[in-house]
Amino acid sequence: MSLPGSQTLKQRVLRAGGWNFAGYGLSQVIRLGSNLIMTRLLAPEMFGVMAIALTVTVILSLLSDIGLRQNIVQSRRGDDPAFLDTAWVFQITRGFVLWLAALGLSMALYLAILEGMLPATSVYSSPVLPLVIAVSSLSAVIAGFRSTKWATAYRRFDQKRIMQIELIAQVAGTVIMIVIGGASHSIWALVAGGLVVVLITTVLSHTWMSGHANSFHWETNAFRELIDFGKWVFVSSFVGVLSSVGDTLLLGSFFQADTLGVYVIAALIVGAVPGGLTRLFAMVSMPALSEIARNNPSRLREVYYKMRLPADLLLLFLMGLLFAAGQLVIDLLYDARYSAAGGIVQVLAASLFASRYGLATQLYLAAGMPRYLTVLNLVQFVALFSVVPALYYLGGAQAAIWGIALHGLAIVPFVFFFNAKLRANDLRRELMVLAAIPVGFACGSALNLLRGW
Repeated sequence: MSLPGSQTLKQRVLRAGGWNFAGYGLSQVIRLGSNLIMTRLLAPEMFGVMAIALTVTVILSLLSDIGLRQNIVQSRRGDDPAFLDTAWVFQITRGFVLWLAALGLSMALYLAILEGMLPATSVYSSPVLPLVIAVSSLSAVIAGFRSTKWATAYRRFDQKRIMQIELIAQVAGTVIMIVIGGASHSIWALVAGGLVVVLITTVLSHTWMSGHANSFHWETNAFRELIDFGKWVFVSSFVGVLSSVGDTLLLGSFFQADTLGVYVIAALIVGAVPGGLTRLFAMVSMPALSEIARNNPSRLREVYYKMRLPADLLLLFLMGLLFAAGQLVIDLLYDARYSAAGGIVQVLAASLFASRYGLATQLYLAAGMPRYLTVLNLVQFVALFSVVPALYYLGGAQAAIWGIALHGLAIVPFVFFFNAKLRANDLRRELMVLAAIPVGFACGSALNLLRGW
């Protein structure tokens, strides 16, 4: 249901943002709780293998991404049934193509393992990995059938039902994981839980959301519009996907499965808040900035920094806090098998500095400059895949993790350059928030002292 027309943009943003914030917070609590349980039911190497399987699915998905949701959100035809049905049919077709690609990749990996072509110490040589990839990639087919009501809800800032569906699906998936994990202590608990989440989300998107009921229909003009907008998103995603999951890909070839599993736990802790902010930026800030860009572009800088301020303060505070107390966080949450994740958390905390600029990517999309986003993703890709391998061979695993933590800094000069073109820079605001880092570090140090007492 669309919101009343009398509501201001600020009211709509706050309402949608509130639902996103509350939903994501509850989601992280559930995720952390299930993670704490599953780490006691499963061995660390299972999380390493699953991380690779999920990474393959994400890569295939983003490599074929043309921004269907973003297109529906910003297009003048975003409520047109013909436009929505064309997008839905394209989405279904894409899901089947992704699954077939995953099957081909899993078969190639299986043959490579049989022929001994992969290092015996890498995660890629795990004999169960090809089958895990083949089964878990079924999620692409299931998700392809998700209703476009999902995208139109974001367009209207009407996200209450989305949060409810996601939480219901997550709880159901968690229950399945715990039940199967407790009974079998196998990696298939993680696979089954993931598939259940996608299935419930897809079914409820059709049966429990208001909006146009999708049917099989194709309109050439609608398809052309989808492709015209999506070509830049496709190019950006093509390089962006390798940047976003490149750490797992690279470390999977450097580390054994149990070591990668420990890294995944550390990355989960550090990435929880940036992940929520990225979601908030994409689902709430992008529609809001799009409306500002259409109706009052002179306010873009003001609104951009107002949206960034709380995120900047939170991320920089957490950067200082986790750098000081990362080991304490891991020791409190996990058993001794995962103790090494503490040092990794402290290093990865440095990545939160560059995470602050995630909102800039939504600013560029809202301003009709998706090519700027493409450049940022390309820079990040080059930095990751050149710096991390070099540091690993020069200084080992610890140096490689530092490379992962710091490679995002490469985009900062480009953000300032592109923002200057949009007249969206404010150096004073950029500097004043840096005080949050020492405050966070002092709080983390205080927690360490309290633990010592």
